[in-house]
Amino acid sequence: MSAPQAIVRHFGRQPYEPVWRAMQRFTDARNADTPDEFWVVEHAPVFTLGQAGKPEHVLAPGDIPVVQVDRGGQVTYHGPGQLVVYPLLDLHRLKIGVREYVCRIEQSIIDTLADWNVEAQRRDGAPGVYVNEAKIAALGIRVRRGRTFHGLAFNIAMDLEPFRRINPCGYAGLQVVSLGDLGGPTSLDAVAPALLEHLSAQFGLALGAGEAPALAAE
Repeated sequence: MSAPQAIVRHFGRQPYEPVWRAMQRFTDARNADTPDEFWVVEHAPVFTLGQAGKPEHVLAPGDIPVVQVDRGGQVTYHGPGQLVVYPLLDLHRLKIGVREYVCRIEQSIIDTLADWNVEAQRRDGAPGVYVNEAKIAALGIRVRRGRTFHGLAFNIAMDLEPFRRINPCGYAGLQVVSLGDLGGPTSLDAVAPALLEHLSAQFGLALGAGEAPALAAE
């Protein structure tokens, strides 16, 4: 039996809020027959604060906007040079729970890093992926009626200075790193196909290409 297909949509570089609103609309409108999707995007600079996020973890945002959003987790930074993937999956159909979903996303990133001989780990109680105690990928998810949105942010080749303006994911002094700093590729286009293949393998999905939907202006 062939694997169910997930549609991959590449958005390019986009402001955060229109993509977030489009994810919400997609999740609210989908039904039991709606194919799963992976949205691939690079965001303009923004700090996002999760539902339980504490404003005191935003130390000195300066000229970078802060957006309160409906995902789990604390504060993180998105910006150029970071590969963001939003898995829009039906967990009921995949027959997996939320904890397993998070583990599979983390494993996809770990396997992608291994493609470039970078050894990465999980950390108990701190979702995401780490290399030598420095965070290279953050997770922030939301599940509504068994359907996922939000997702992962993977540092490829970015200016890491804005992370010093926050307590990343609520941890004061948490170090962050990019794949390019570890000798890996510095192009999102080089890493995205590998990450998508590992994600598709983790969730038993075949990948198909789709157009990026038009985004409403905010």
